[in-house]
Order: sequence, then structure tokens, then C-alpha cells
Amino acid sequence: MADLAHNVPQEYWRPPVGATTDPDAKAPGLVEACDGCETEFMVGARFCHICGAARPTIRAAAAPRPWVRSLVRHLEFHNIKEELGLSTASLVTFLVGLGCVLAAIAVGLIFTAQNLGEWQAIQAWRLEWLLAAATAFIAGILLKK
Repeated sequence: MADLAHNVPQEYWRPPVGATTDPDAKAPGLVEACDGCETEFMVGARFCHICGAARPTIRAAAAPRPWVRSLVRHLEFHNIKEELGLSTASLVTFLVGLGCVLAAIAVGLIFTAQNLGEWQAIQAWRLEWLLAAATAFIAGILLKK
């Protein structure tokens, strides 16, 4: 660590030397500080070790596109839960029910019947998956607060 910081005049708990009040003015050679609590970032850290704020990215190309961020935000579990107004247990059973419906559809697409016996077996598998989906949906309704 001594070879990374030469002639550092401040202690690690003090703000970096030459910190300005203007966040847009970045002088070269100054230590990067957290915008939230004005402490130095540790070497290689992505977050502030004091307040937990994210370190600003240096390259703009590494930042995800805005539509990707909004898509990811909408697909997060707690956001789906809030948008649908479901409890955690009812959302999980709803997702299990959707998975069972997709499995029932997949059984029909994957397997092909060559005779009447195979066709009846495929229909029985579909029926089992659809019954599991109905059970999951009913459990989700019962678990909703």
C-alpha cells in the first residue's frame, strides 16, 4: 500500500487535499472523494466505505443505457411486487403458476404423438401441468393480503 500513495499530507479519516466545493471542477492529481460524505474512496472500491454511496464512473461508455436501466428496474422482484400489489408469497405462487402454464405449452411443442396411446400420455402430462398451475394460482389468491 505504501507504493500507491506517496507523500500524502492528510490522514485517512480527513477529507482529501484540495477538495473543492464545486463538484464539476476536478483538478488532475487529486484524490477522488465521495459526494455524500466527502471521504476518500479506498483503492479499487466501487462504493464508499462510510456512507455506501456508489463511486462515480470514470468512463461514460461503461454506464448502461437508460432503457436498459429502466427495463432492469421494472424486472426487479420488489418493483413487480409493488406494481401488482401482491405479497411476496402470492407473487412467488403466481410465478410458479406461470411456469406451470409454460411447461404445459412446452409439453405440446416438444413431444409428438405417433399413435393414440402417446397422444393420451401427452394430454395427461398437459393436464397435470395445468392442474399444478391452477393450484398455484389458487394458493396465490389465498395468500394475498
